[in-house]
Amino acid sequence: MARKIGSRYTAHQILGRGSAGTVWLGEGPEGPVAIKLLREDLASDQELVGRFVQERTALLGLDHARVVAVRDLVVDGDDLALVMDLVRGTDLRTRLDRERRLAPAAAVSIVADVADALAAAHAAGIVHRDVKPENILLDMEGPLGPGGAHPALLTDFGVAKLIDTPGRTKSTRVIGTPDYVAPEIVEGLPPRAAVDIYALATVLYELLAGFTPFGGGHPGAVLRRHVTETVVPLPGIPDELWQLIVQCLAKAPASRLRASELAARLHDLLPLVAGMPPLDVDEPDAEPAAEAYEDDPYPTLPNAPRRTAVPLVPGSSTDSNRDTHTSMRVPAPDELSGGPRGTARAPRPAGGRRPGSARHRSEAVRKRRITLGIAALALVAAAGVGGYLATGGDDPGAPPQDSEQSSPSQPW
Repeated sequence: MARKIGSRYTAHQILGRGSAGTVWLGEGPEGPVAIKLLREDLASDQELVGRFVQERTALLGLDHARVVAVRDLVVDGDDLALVMDLVRGTDLRTRLDRERRLAPAAAVSIVADVADALAAAHAAGIVHRDVKPENILLDMEGPLGPGGAHPALLTDFGVAKLIDTPGRTKSTRVIGTPDYVAPEIVEGLPPRAAVDIYALATVLYELLAGFTPFGGGHPGAVLRRHVTETVVPLPGIPDELWQLIVQCLAKAPASRLRASELAARLHDLLPLVAGMPPLDVDEPDAEPAAEAYEDDPYPTLPNAPRRTAVPLVPGSSTDSNRDTHTSMRVPAPDELSGGPRGTARAPRPAGGRRPGSARHRSEAVRKRRITLGIAALALVAAAGVGGYLATGGDDPGAPPQDSEQSSPSQPW
């Protein structure tokens, strides 16, 4: 059923649905268009509508061959819509669902196209904030590139920023998709251009491996992995490509490449990966059931040999970016580790429990009780011996002194 969108556009049929709204196939004065109609609760938010209008000039001015152009922004009654170019094709997620992983040449070609799009956006002062396969469209009418890849275009610019209005999102809420969220977003820093580079490197890893480097399981555990774990190597790809991925997945935003640098490096790597078949990579171990997270929303996952934890203690990590990253955090390190505010997290002793953990505290209480018990026995024994001496006993020994008795208890 046709639906009027403003005075110039008509929406004919639904093409897809997302978290922010519904995409329609529409018609405008210049021909077919795609119309993203935002959710009704967003359209009723006057603050968001004002922000929407403020973003209009920047979004309409973003013109690049690898960007799905925004033609118009419509505010009409309860309707809040972005009118965009219609791309005849599918999104990258659909291709991944069908093929699981791509040949390296196709993966590099697609990501190079998206990096070109981000370079133009960043130059215009626009951060996408939600780069993921669902927001990368493949133009099936365009010429085939390396590895049989169709031209890739990046869409949904500005949507994440529009939704992330003050008062609408809580301070603890993370805007974005957990698998692709940069560590600095998890830790409360404002999103800069580097968050798009991190997300795009995650997409490249996923295209090659068939899974994201830190994804799987409970969303809270996924977010923590972005901050605390190193990326697992992918066997079978050129070292130059792997080093590129590692650099763009750096914990410190300043260590990542800029979009223009990433695009240039990827284009240069295309001859190196030409003709390579898709990688044969084992899937990560299955995650525990949801019930396993009821007591700890950010658990340390057991039986995960494919991932290597990075301590949050500066100086104890093999990750060269960790010190820089922790110095930039907004929340203190103890807020992520669960310790009291204003205290540093001590390294875990080899073979021991982390100080401050529930099990460590129970062990400390048990040891303290044993110590007090021994001290009490010693006092009883001392009293017995003292009474014996006072009544004329012939034992010349002095009462035993318990060093544990006078020492202060540990501040657990």
